Amino acid sequence: MNSPEFILHHYALSPFSQKVRSMLGHAGLPWRSAVTREFPPRPVLAQLAGGYRKVPVAQVGADIFCDSKIIAEEIAARSGQPALSLEAGGAAVQDYVRTVDLEIFLCCIMQARPLALLRNGRSGMSPLDGLRLIVDRIQIGRKSAVDRRRLKAPRQRVLDHLADAERRLQAHDFLFGPAPGHADFSAYHALWFMADRGGSPLVRPYPAVSGWMARMRAFGDGNRQEIDPKETLAVASAAEPRPVPAEAAADPLVGTPVAVAPADYAQEPTRGTLAGVTPWRWIVAREVKGLGTLHVHFPRQGYEITGA
Repeated sequence: MNSPEFILHHYALSPFSQKVRSMLGHAGLPWRSAVTREFPPRPVLAQLAGGYRKVPVAQVGADIFCDSKIIAEEIAARSGQPALSLEAGGAAVQDYVRTVDLEIFLCCIMQARPLALLRNGRSGMSPLDGLRLIVDRIQIGRKSAVDRRRLKAPRQRVLDHLADAERRLQAHDFLFGPAPGHADFSAYHALWFMADRGGSPLVRPYPAVSGWMARMRAFGDGNRQEIDPKETLAVASAAEPRPVPAEAAADPLVGTPVAVAPADYAQEPTRGTLAGVTPWRWIVAREVKGLGTLHVHFPRQGYEITGA
């Protein structure tokens, strides 16, 4: 029996969506592309993921996966490529990704050129929507819990990051060895946004990094087929969430109402009933009118859980 389709809710200019798209390309997995808006309101995702407002979101039937770390776990399992899993990467990879996915990512975003972004990534956005996107991201930044002191001198932090990557890539084709792993896709998506979409020239003086970028770019996006986002609701309503493993359902908090939200920015919570707990994820059950029971999966790293 074939496994349910892997659906990715994303948009073209989203860096973390590119992280996942590149993983899918490398893994050679078929996937359905549900293109969403660059900013809320996103009525389909609001039904599937509750208050969670970040993108991308992945879907397999009635299971909804929030955050690229959890999505990567699913891709690793479906493709049989454990190196894509952050959990399997070990402490050095996990520490590297923790810094790159937040601090280095934000510093890279600051180096992108707005006119280049509009030229390279509009994907049909109207000028008004472009302005709305900028205002939305400014509001997210103002409400962010990220320590501003850790983002000082962002250009120099990017240069230091590039110099470190150059040293690593002089020894191997990829950041932690001869084959790509989770850390490569984390580092790539921020530089992709800064250089490929944002027109920054900062990568050019680093030949090993430039060669690595070309290798990452060559993975492409894989076997992608479009799906109308509204059709993903029918997919969810026709499915049941996959069973929660017995060890995940044994936590004493299972069955209690909870709210889960990112700890850094875009901190809107998703509310529901805790259905499972593992060392790496929380699973929240939501009852949604017209869809039935959905299980929403969150990573524990970078997220906070409270009683609802």
